[in-house]
Amino acid sequence: MSQDFAPIKRRRLSDQVSTQIEGRIASGELRSGDKLPPERELAESFGVSRGAVREALRNLERTGLVALQAGAHGGAFIGQGDPGLIGDSFRNLYQLGSVSLDDLTEARLWLASTVVRIACARATEADLAALTANVDEAERLLKARRYDDKIDIHIEFHNLLARATGNAVMAMLMGALMEVMRDFAHAAGGERNDLTIKARRRLLAALARRDADAAVAAMTEHLESLRGRYRDRMASRRGKDGNEPG
Repeated sequence: MSQDFAPIKRRRLSDQVSTQIEGRIASGELRSGDKLPPERELAESFGVSRGAVREALRNLERTGLVALQAGAHGGAFIGQGDPGLIGDSFRNLYQLGSVSLDDLTEARLWLASTVVRIACARATEADLAALTANVDEAERLLKARRYDDKIDIHIEFHNLLARATGNAVMAMLMGALMEVMRDFAHAAGGERNDLTIKARRRLLAALARRDADAAVAAMTEHLESLRGRYRDRMASRRGKDGNEPG
């Protein structure tokens, strides 16, 4: 076996600055909303150029750890994180082929079943009213033949349902998954039937009765049916242009 080792590469100064700020956040010394010193002071403290500090802050902004605000009262503030980054990661994995549409739809089925069961126990009257209003809006868009707009309303239904669990992680996971499904649904085109709306009405009726088994059954039946329709539309699209939508 060769004894040659790869040479050690010096880390960029901006990465070292980012690491120190991340460490302060992890330790609790810096909390969401805290304002960092101006670039000049940070550069002096770290012993680096203002350019290195600026690059570090921009990198941290992309991760949601830092929020950069312009203006007289602006500056660099410790952020609240960005749940949307989870969706971006899922989207990248799907586009790169690391996960398939079957993986996504199967995961959505499992997650949705859990979400529905929890929401059945925890959803408030306000949650149920918001879900009902969502389905009413989807029906209005269907009648107006605004099929692509209807897609976004259908996606929001899942997010509303996840938020009704009262669990932030459930809401983040569902939101991330549905962002990828949104891309696919728009690429495939909105459905011109009321199958989803009818399924949602059955689900809402079960939720109103607090019948978790019936609610899960309604959601599972709908998603399995939708999964089959997605496959048919993909096959149809491939037959026309040789490409998978999305």
